[in-house]
Amino acid sequence: MSEARTGKRFPLELPIKIHKEGASGDAKGTTGDLSAAGVYIRADASLDIGSPVEFEITLPPDVTGGQESVTIQCKGRVVRSDATGASADGKGVACVIDSYEFVRKP
Repeated sequence: MSEARTGKRFPLELPIKIHKEGASGDAKGTTGDLSAAGVYIRADASLDIGSPVEFEITLPPDVTGGQESVTIQCKGRVVRSDATGASADGKGVACVIDSYEFVRKP
């Protein structure tokens, strides 16, 4: 099996909010690792391989070197799922990030 990762990955456990369509609302979790091209998400959320996903990652001041947290809104797609996964709650997904935007919150 060949390695599909293309960028340097950082093992950061950061809060993440997954936006889910429909009545189920948003899901919360943490990142397992993060790169410019993708993220591994540990969350109790049902996400199918190939499905589009939108999520927000919050970078705390100790990560950014700034005074306030920074939120990044991302759009991407699920490329891998671990049903019995590497997380305490038992689920994890790897997502490619197709686009992102830094968001200032008042």
